[in-house]
Amino acid sequence: MAEPLRIALAGLGTVGTGVIRLIETNQAMIAARAGRPIEIVAVSARDRAKDRGVDLSGYAWVDDMQAMAKRADVDIVVELVGGSDGPALTLARAALDAGKGFVTANKAMVAHHGLELAELAAIKHS
Repeated sequence: MAEPLRIALAGLGTVGTGVIRLIETNQAMIAARAGRPIEIVAVSARDRAKDRGVDLSGYAWVDDMQAMAKRADVDIVVELVGGSDGPALTLARAALDAGKGFVTANKAMVAHHGLELAELAAIKHS
């Protein structure tokens, strides 16, 4: 099987922890369908001490989301922080500038900054 697709996940609320649970629970099926395993390598959120009901001990905790986006062991950054500006936008720009794939569920950010982010992605991924 191919090398794993390595993900950094920012935002560990309901959606973020749900993504972790889905990936952990369905690893074999995801790998079979994607042709390679998907592996979460790093996570980030505001409060490291908060109980999220999911075991995060197997992942690198990164306090600085911009630094997480620049890690050599990350292929794709998943942003689940929310908000059209602030940390979510900063993370999006950092990930795309570092040449990483970027995934978000953040409709507000895409509505306000989608063109800018698409242009940055086109420049960095051409």
